Amino acid sequence: MATSPAKPDQPNEDLTGAVPNAVVLLDGAGLSGTVSTCLHGVAWYTRRLGGALLGHLTADDGQDLTAILGQAIAQVADAHRDTCDISDPSSPSATVTIFRTDDDRAEYLVLADSVLVLDHAGDVPEVVTDGRVDTVGSRYRAAMDAAPNGTVEHDRALREYIEALRAHRNQPGGFWVAADDPGVAAEALTGSRPVSELSGAVLLSDGASRIVDQFALADWPAVLALIAAEGPAEIIRRVRAAEASDPHGRRWPRAKAYDDATLAWCTRFPAGHAPTGRDD
Repeated sequence: MATSPAKPDQPNEDLTGAVPNAVVLLDGAGLSGTVSTCLHGVAWYTRRLGGALLGHLTADDGQDLTAILGQAIAQVADAHRDTCDISDPSSPSATVTIFRTDDDRAEYLVLADSVLVLDHAGDVPEVVTDGRVDTVGSRYRAAMDAAPNGTVEHDRALREYIEALRAHRNQPGGFWVAADDPGVAAEALTGSRPVSELSGAVLLSDGASRIVDQFALADWPAVLALIAAEGPAEIIRRVRAAEASDPHGRRWPRAKAYDDATLAWCTRFPAGHAPTGRDD
């Protein structure tokens, strides 16, 4: 695993963690300078939700990933519904990606725009991401992309972009993220593959997946090869170098000049049997 906050003096709103046969990655959503109805903040939300997910995954009681996500969302909602207006679209939310091995199957769940890359040894990687937020966002980002990062114009356009997106959050025809409603778990992308078909899997927040989907500095096979050779932190190093080379977003227009970046790399699956953390 590797993670890096967008700026050293700001909290990292990404989170990744693992239990013996599963890993989770969350990317919190919120924006400094816009009104929020939650007292706790985005980093608090991702840490609470990530901890709840890992707790349910540790139980290893056979529940499917959708049920686990729904229970975790409900658990965190209960933790702050008495102090915060958690139903307001300005309250904290997060993307959720889960990868779990169970006997001879690998399962995944992807909610919102983080990225899961399944490494099919000797074949084209399979990329799973939920593009609905980008589809909605494309309607509102022209003014933001036209203004250089760090300017008053960009800051204003970014706030307007976020406010426009909030009207579509967890709404039919919009996009779906973990927030207060356990029912959104049913909107996640899910699937499974035989463990024997996979040599690895990589979970990335969109701050890390920039290396491919925004900066086009590598394709996914090259990213997998780089992680195998030099580790996940090398991806973040290259992303940071690209961000620093274009601080005003003129080459690569983007909402944030720098973004939290996180990766988790799963590999060395035993042939014919998934890792369980047990000695039997």
